[in-house]
Amino acid sequence: MNEDYITFVKEKLKDNVDVKNREIKCKKGCIYIIFIDNLTDSHFISQYIIEPIVKERDNIETAEDIKKSIIFANSIGNIDTSHDVLLHILSGDVVIISDFYEGLIFCEAKSWARRSVSIPITESVIKGPREGFTEAFVDNISLIRRKARNADLKFESMYMGKKSDSIVILVYIKGVASSKLVSQIRKKLKKMDVDFLLDTNYIEEQLKEKRTLYDTVGYTEKPDVVASKLFEGRVAIIVDGTPFVITAPYFFYENFQMPDDYYLNKYMSNFLRILRWLGYIISVLLPGLYVALTTHHFSLIPSVFVFRLSISRAGVPFPLVVEMIIMIFFFQILREAGVRLPQPVGQAMSIVGALILGQSAVSAGFASETTIIIVALTSIASFLTPKIYGAITFWSIFLIIISSVVGLPGYFVGIVLMISEIAGLKSCGFKYVFPMGTIKKFSFRDLILRDDLDSISGDFTNEDGKK
Repeated sequence: MNEDYITFVKEKLKDNVDVKNREIKCKKGCIYIIFIDNLTDSHFISQYIIEPIVKERDNIETAEDIKKSIIFANSIGNIDTSHDVLLHILSGDVVIISDFYEGLIFCEAKSWARRSVSIPITESVIKGPREGFTEAFVDNISLIRRKARNADLKFESMYMGKKSDSIVILVYIKGVASSKLVSQIRKKLKKMDVDFLLDTNYIEEQLKEKRTLYDTVGYTEKPDVVASKLFEGRVAIIVDGTPFVITAPYFFYENFQMPDDYYLNKYMSNFLRILRWLGYIISVLLPGLYVALTTHHFSLIPSVFVFRLSISRAGVPFPLVVEMIIMIFFFQILREAGVRLPQPVGQAMSIVGALILGQSAVSAGFASETTIIIVALTSIASFLTPKIYGAITFWSIFLIIISSVVGLPGYFVGIVLMISEIAGLKSCGFKYVFPMGTIKKFSFRDLILRDDLDSISGDFTNEDGKK
């Protein structure tokens, strides 16, 4: 009988002020209605669950009587194990247990405090949809449904985390996404062995095939971005409790694409994309080239500029490589402080701090004007591609160090190593540089420059061209 379940639940959930246990006495025994007050709709429970049971309590014989003809709820089901009993209660469901019939029932009555749909801070757009995901997975599913009204759109749920039992949703469009890709990601998710799951990064680290500063798994806060990738044949993963949704696979060139590229004029969008590519090249390559030329290859610099450079560096107590690294370190401190402080204060502090720092460093003879310009230009250019900011910082410092040791030969070796790392990465079985560097034919319709929207293909296939 159900006495063991009743004892088990009371023991596990004791000393919790928000756990409610409503007891209804009947002719044959008692019916226990258990729920968590701040996860459920109390008015709904009172009107559509408790009140009908109280009215019909003397006519109740089995659990099926309650399910079929008494309570008014849109989602009702049976419970088979004690673990499921706790899981339903902790998920915001109402569990009904009786001591005079066998079988346990749950019915959905979820209602908890959550943030409303708002503009995503991390992905601002000039033109296009402004709504962003929230921490509630049900809201995120509805936002995707509104963008993709497709009967083949699938949402597979699973619980992950031995202690947290977090809800994870696997999203794909059947017949569009590769079945091999879907089964591969599903298998990896089910194999994950973690105690708790609080954010998408717990899953991202499992899906990444190599340790790298480049993101080989994408993430976004915008429903329109997820919908577009689903139509291309990608897979999305929603984790309850975070507004970021994973998309996989994710490719290198996507770091230079922004959501409003498809909402602005094509020519303006292409101009902005070229700016991002130039920003990436400047932020990675310029510091190392500057160090290589000024340290080992003065003959390659115009003589007038060499003269001005020597004047600007007069009195600087550090070698150029040390000076560059110190200034980059200072700018990194300012950036991190600007991010962590409250937004209005952080923006003002980072701008004013950078101006004061640069001027003071030059006045004190701590750094040259040319070095300040190079570091400032590098830092600003790196903001154009924020998702690979970490990789840009690492490789720019690496090129600075190797260029200071052996000059241009080391600089070009460092570039080859950087390209080799990018070319060697994979994202869920696909080349990170896909479709570049593969045997699959491709066009430039949406790779570097965007073509007309009606000519951009949404068909996403494996490298062999098969689904």
